[in-house]
Amino acid sequence: MASDFDLYRTSEEHEMLRDSVRALAEAKIAPHAAEVDEESRFPQEALDALVANDLHAVHVPEAYGGAGADALATVIVIEEIARVCGSSSLIPAVNKLGSLPVMLSASEELKKRYLSPLAKGDAMFSYCLSEPDAGSDAGGMKTKAVRDGDHWVLNGVKRWITGAGVSDYYTVMAVTDPDKRTKGISAFVVEKGDEGVSFGAPEKKLGIKGSPTREVYLDNVRIPADRMIGAEGTGFATAMKTLDHTRITIAAQALGLAQGALDYAKGYVTERKQFGKPIGDFQGVQFMLADMAMKLEAARQLTYAAAARSERVHEGGDGAKEDLTFFGAAAKCYASDAAMEITTDAVQLLGGYGYTRDYPVERMMRDAKITQIYEGTNQVQRIVMARNLP
Repeated sequence: MASDFDLYRTSEEHEMLRDSVRALAEAKIAPHAAEVDEESRFPQEALDALVANDLHAVHVPEAYGGAGADALATVIVIEEIARVCGSSSLIPAVNKLGSLPVMLSASEELKKRYLSPLAKGDAMFSYCLSEPDAGSDAGGMKTKAVRDGDHWVLNGVKRWITGAGVSDYYTVMAVTDPDKRTKGISAFVVEKGDEGVSFGAPEKKLGIKGSPTREVYLDNVRIPADRMIGAEGTGFATAMKTLDHTRITIAAQALGLAQGALDYAKGYVTERKQFGKPIGDFQGVQFMLADMAMKLEAARQLTYAAAARSERVHEGGDGAKEDLTFFGAAAKCYASDAAMEITTDAVQLLGGYGYTRDYPVERMMRDAKITQIYEGTNQVQRIVMARNLP
């Protein structure tokens, strides 16, 4: 074996990005995280800090005024924000989720119209796929779009929409040909200010309380025909391609939550004394920490490998497209399961203190739970993986 054989590692640029985002998150976002959770309010301080540092939508290409960050850089940004505040990490994550269909399938004119304001921080983007009766079975949606001259008229209800009411733009999937099922679904950009758009009351959630989740009501919303994303009938395919890429951002959020919980637990066990010595000296505690760190590192390597495939597919690289679906699902599934286990163990290590809101690990545990559910439950991820075995 060559003596200069290097270990797998992220680039120097990626690690510099991590250091800068971590410093920003600890200085500008962490101080407000508990309050944001307690008051169930939008983390405006986080948005302001992220926009000021061009970290709110790093995935937007330079051609539209964005940072042009690669998929791994986007993962690192989300991961480091989630390490201190799960709710705030959804700002860059959902901006990518909402706008990626535009990046993947929209006309050049539509890209310029909507990606440029997003890049500047003048707007946020949400993704409207799920409905009251169409969750895991997204193809069963009932929201309809009917052509009327040079316009489309949309009617329906979208549920579980992250950022609803705060975001200015919404990628909406709607049925344009009921006889074709998934091939009769099209994608549109709907604006918050369009007549007929309204929002339900914020959901009262277990975690990520700072990120608003609401229903979006579309009541005879009339939009110009040029706001269709891609060709008619391609919306569902675009939605699935989007999720292949963005499930990796949920894995990133899970990594950050797990890392934050592990970091806090490591510090706690060195200070907390029982039976005359730090509890971190006890083998049972050491084994728990070892398992937590092992699961986290395995999840991180899988997530970064998935991010690399996402970037190769985005660049048109051969051989990556076939296994991106598997790796995206695997990263999201494994990292979120690991995050739930790690944050729960962190609460256990803090004992009674971990169960109180005076310490951040119970919030991290509550926030971690949703990563096993949204952008496809982990049961669905296992179906996806089984159908796309490498």
